[in-house]
Amino acid sequence: MPDAHFSPALFRFLEELAAHNDREWFHANRDRYESDLREPALRFIMDFGPRLDAISPHFRADPRKQGGSLFRIHRDVRFSKDKSPYKTHTGIQFRHTAGKDAHAPGFYLHLEPAQVFLGIGIWHPDGPTLRAIREAIVDDARGWTKAKGPPFGGAFELAGDTLSRAPSGFDKEHPLVDDLRRKDFIGVASLSEKDVTTPGFLDDFTARCRSGAGFIRWLCGAVGVAF
Repeated sequence: MPDAHFSPALFRFLEELAAHNDREWFHANRDRYESDLREPALRFIMDFGPRLDAISPHFRADPRKQGGSLFRIHRDVRFSKDKSPYKTHTGIQFRHTAGKDAHAPGFYLHLEPAQVFLGIGIWHPDGPTLRAIREAIVDDARGWTKAKGPPFGGAFELAGDTLSRAPSGFDKEHPLVDDLRRKDFIGVASLSEKDVTTPGFLDDFTARCRSGAGFIRWLCGAVGVAF
């Protein structure tokens, strides 16, 4: 069995970064960031690439150090009251080739002490995309219900933000009104630090992504991109 991509050292680094979130500490520990976090994450992205291509050729596993599937560790603090310079988690997104940011359809891995999960779907879609998904639910209720059922439903839970009432222009009595109220169309599978630090995690991650392929396929159809 191949070596594990991630180790407990990744989570130790993030815990200490949360306690010492300043540039001086980070620069003193930059070698740990490279060896315990960035290099393992880039290797995971590279190794998942052929497996992702077998699920769908329209999603990208990009192992570049900058601008690829691995989110940068630096926070954008321009419009935030919290000026902490670094994120205390690692995010990896395998997004659709038609997408340019985190709001595109994709598969996502979140690594954070005590909060590890796999997410799939579309997070915070823009207005036109959100309306297209809601209209697709109305027009293809059977297809949507099937997409969120097994095997997706057995591996993921629908999550994200919702409206308090039916969105404007949609029937508040619609049988799928709870889904029409959604602002995010994502499925989340909770994981543990132990899960991601075992040698078989790449196989497990691949299997979970494959089980959500029907859900992603439906969303791609709803927003008019290829799967």
